[in-house]
Amino acid sequence: MAGLTGRALIASRCAKFFKDGDFVNLGIGLPALCVNYLPEGVELWLESEIGIVGSAPAPDWDHVDPDMIDAGGQPAAVIKGGSVADHLISFTYIRGGHIDAAVLGTLQVDQEGNIANWTIPGKLVPGMGGAMDLCAGVKKIIVATDHCEKSGESKILKKCTLPLTGAKCVTDIVTERCYFEVTPDGLVLRELAPGYTVEDIRACTDADFTVADEIGVME
Repeated sequence: MAGLTGRALIASRCAKFFKDGDFVNLGIGLPALCVNYLPEGVELWLESEIGIVGSAPAPDWDHVDPDMIDAGGQPAAVIKGGSVADHLISFTYIRGGHIDAAVLGTLQVDQEGNIANWTIPGKLVPGMGGAMDLCAGVKKIIVATDHCEKSGESKILKKCTLPLTGAKCVTDIVTERCYFEVTPDGLVLRELAPGYTVEDIRACTDADFTVADEIGVME
């Protein structure tokens, strides 16, 4: 995956968290791209909140089934051996602790592992989806996000200012610039994207963080 940048790099790095046979939930948008970058030899059971167990990579437009869409209304597919269940069963997987990991997008995330990704006060809210259930029922919550807002403001904060989706639940944060692990002692910078330095990350990050003894390269 050499040469990946931006959201492709984020999705590729998030996919490296997964182990063969994991039961994983991918959020709408950027997180859904992870399925296109699975490491060789890794096969997952992808759970969709709309009730798919065994989601396949999104089909091209020549092979779309109009009756098969994901939670964001985009074309979806099911792998051989996959199944479809109703919402009750789908959320039982999540609330029952059966999901190994979830990848979520966000509006804000902070150094305590809090995530705010469902509403901005005063703006139209289409619905909170299943993110709150995922934050409460899944042990590994990976945040996949652009490092900064379009305005240049950091999305990785000392403390979230928007209404929380989940409290102290995030375990990992992956952006197009770096990878942070969330620990009980705060954020640890583990990897840098090609072209970035520790000083660059400090300059664009509101949150406090420490630097690992050995810093890897995101790929």
